Amino acid sequence: MPTFHERREETIEILSIVPTQGPGGIIAPSCTAAISLAVDEINSGTGILGREIRLTTIDGGRPPHEVATEIEAFLATGMVGAITGWHTSAVRRAVARAAAGRVPYLYATDHEGLPDERPGVLLVGEHPDHQTVPAAAWMARELGVRRWAVIGNDYIWPRQTAHALRRALPAPADIVLERYVPLGTTDFHAFLDEPALLFADAVLVLMVGADTARFNRQFTATGLPTVLPRLSPAVDENVLLSAGPKANDNLYVASGFFLDDHTADGRDRRARYRRHQGSFAPALTTFSNSAYEAVHLLGALADTVGTLDVETLSARLADGITLDGPTTRHGFTGNQAVGPAYLARADGVDFDIIDKLP
Repeated sequence: MPTFHERREETIEILSIVPTQGPGGIIAPSCTAAISLAVDEINSGTGILGREIRLTTIDGGRPPHEVATEIEAFLATGMVGAITGWHTSAVRRAVARAAAGRVPYLYATDHEGLPDERPGVLLVGEHPDHQTVPAAAWMARELGVRRWAVIGNDYIWPRQTAHALRRALPAPADIVLERYVPLGTTDFHAFLDEPALLFADAVLVLMVGADTARFNRQFTATGLPTVLPRLSPAVDENVLLSAGPKANDNLYVASGFFLDDHTADGRDRRARYRRHQGSFAPALTTFSNSAYEAVHLLGALADTVGTLDVETLSARLADGITLDGPTTRHGFTGNQAVGPAYLARADGVDFDIIDKLP
């Protein structure tokens, strides 16, 4: 009788969407390596539903319609079991339309949480009301921040996150400056030279990867970090490293996926990653950790419910479900994964976790 690893025809094809170009491209090597660890951990056991995972990586750094077209072609074969992704919300919404609820689609980064999400889309990252908004409230309480300036890339997630912050502030006018720039922007002086910036107490940065790193370097050159803290829910260690230690002064980051080396779980996951990928592998970061968790959540969800059928999964998720597995997300309420969120302050090219967010 063939062994589990010999039954290659009995596999589950998972499409993994990760940007390998554009501003999110600096995150791709870490995400791909972390996903590889998750796949090997699952395949070293019983796989998903007793079947081995086979992974195909899709470049999510292209225009959304191009990514969606490629996903549609794969789905047309009838051989795809699930999709996972770390990429922009603009890509997610295009892919979700193409997938049309045919397979579960675990989205591994922050989202805007609109009520019109397509069937089968499971949100592993956080809604702004559970991450950015409580982080801003912490800064108001602890740092006296009242007025905000916002800069973001020009697509749905930054705009909706800023809208969530505006709803939560005492007065809408407490956002004194709000600007959106194209993905791949290299010059932020129009924002940095805006007189209204001087009336802000803090800056909310809602940009992707390399764009955030470039902005932080230019922001630091103005001398503003000494008096104007920044908050972002979209920074990982790769972004810190790309910007350089000096550009990260007075930068606060909210996330549910920090790897805390002060805990046994955090140390153990880093050790497993190093054994699997070697000493010169890309760093295991906040973003790649979320991609790792998405794959494990997919496995735990499928094995708990007994299927990857979207209609059956949705029925079980409607009432909430608790899952076992090596993740900080311990289940789902509806299509939203449930787990803690934290606030950290950048310390050079690493993070110092300073509080748990309510």
